[in-house]
Amino acid sequence: MATLAPDIALTPAAAARVAAIAARQNKPAILRLAVEGGGCSGFQYRFGFADVPEATDLVVETDGVRLVVDDVSLDLVRGASVDYVESLGGASFKVENPQAASGCGCGTSFSV
Repeated sequence: MATLAPDIALTPAAAARVAAIAARQNKPAILRLAVEGGGCSGFQYRFGFADVPEATDLVVETDGVRLVVDDVSLDLVRGASVDYVESLGGASFKVENPQAASGCGCGTSFSV
């Protein structure tokens, strides 16, 4: 029997970072990923903390941390993975989106 890939994934590194930030801000460890129109390539990712998931959100959990995505945004990020990366240029959440046909240099904008 084949295993279905999840609609979206949160890496352990991203989950650990969300947990640390949430604890510092005394908030629930719930990261919201949304896609909005704009950015230099047509769409842009937006991250924020949520108090509770909405009824229509997709919710995935990694190490006790939840990632929530609304149903409209999910259509644009299905199959993606949210990671947390640190480099000489700084640290940030990064979306590896198989649906993105192209992206921009900043890594926060994409087109399909």
